[in-house]
Amino acid sequence: MGFVNAIIILVIPNANIPFQNSFFSFKIHTFAKKLTIAMSQDLYQAPDYFLLDELLTEEHKLIRDAAREWVKREVSPIIEEACQKAEFPKQIVKGLGEIGGFGPYIPVEYGGAGLDQISYGLIMQELERGDSGVRSTSSVQSSLVMYPIWKYGSEEQKMKFLPKLATGEFIGCFGLTEPDHGSNPGGMVTNIKDMGDHYLLNGAKMWISNAPFADVAVVWAKNEEGRIKGVLVERGMEGFTTPETHGKWSLRASATGELVFDNVKIPKDNILPNKDGLGAPLGCLDSARYGIAWGTIGTAMDCYDTALRYAKERIQFGKPIASYQLQQKKLAEMITEITKAQFLTWRLGVLRNEGRATSAQISMCKRNNVDMALKIAREARQVLGAMGITGEYSIMRHMMNLESVITYEGTHDIHLLITGMDITGENAFK
Repeated sequence: MGFVNAIIILVIPNANIPFQNSFFSFKIHTFAKKLTIAMSQDLYQAPDYFLLDELLTEEHKLIRDAAREWVKREVSPIIEEACQKAEFPKQIVKGLGEIGGFGPYIPVEYGGAGLDQISYGLIMQELERGDSGVRSTSSVQSSLVMYPIWKYGSEEQKMKFLPKLATGEFIGCFGLTEPDHGSNPGGMVTNIKDMGDHYLLNGAKMWISNAPFADVAVVWAKNEEGRIKGVLVERGMEGFTTPETHGKWSLRASATGELVFDNVKIPKDNILPNKDGLGAPLGCLDSARYGIAWGTIGTAMDCYDTALRYAKERIQFGKPIASYQLQQKKLAEMITEITKAQFLTWRLGVLRNEGRATSAQISMCKRNNVDMALKIAREARQVLGAMGITGEYSIMRHMMNLESVITYEGTHDIHLLITGMDITGENAFK
């Protein structure tokens, strides 16, 4: 039984299949009944105005639908409370692993599902439809931790870390941004010094998703020649601490922290051997930004769906507000922008599968889609009026989350300059 079929049978059992084991049949149908009850609280219906589904394979749709139903069952009922409490819901980690949310494109021999890039994107779309913090946990694990170990690591490092990261037994984080070096990561001061039989790591990273409870951190540091190296720092190493960042108004259901290194002894076996230089972490960011491009479509779709349903039900001056021209303008513009983003991102996924997508194309897509989602969230909030700011609806939470997403993994302005440099050949960064 394949990975996808295993998920689908568990998540959406086919009532027409005769079960030989009556106890198993009872358990499955009981599960389905509970699923239906839980999902009834989440009325989300994904828009597909230009029938993009016809461009997806059956496997793509099965994977997406499994993730969508998991979000309805496990994320939607608890995410508002988690956001209000500013707590990451750790109970969802195992489920993220089960639906392929950790490293879905990692080969099966290392614990991944061996899926393609469109499958990865669709999972990110569904997770961020639930919450950007949930997608952040997944995409950091996938693109910023598992990806560099898979692409740049030794065989021993792959076998040690990837299977446990794929199931969620291990959680990872990615240390690139520093207190004084965000958009200019090449200026980092975190460093490693060769001590003969080990390295000494010193420095600090900040704004790190998953840091407070990560078991392993992929950290980028300069060696004595000024060359950037990838270092695997493990929980429990002396001198390694991960203080949590508090007081956030955005990504409140995501754990954010710092990575602090005070003469941390790093075994030489913990250095990623197969790539160094700034291109190594930037290659990881390409994968993560691609995931964001898909994820923010999910956020926009959720805001649109919420606003559309509300506009049909909200009566003012004796008729639904959906009948008024200005509300129709808002909703029509929302679905137009979502549709454009869907096709842009789908095409990027095809290019990624073919190994032809450029970093500049990924930057354009990330920038466009986050901006699109944030504008839709703001318009959707206006459709709901005062109700739009309450936790009864998801819109304000999405809006706050997107204020982080538009900044991390390349700011809105930096991605604009990447496109500018690509089309003009002129570097505006220096």
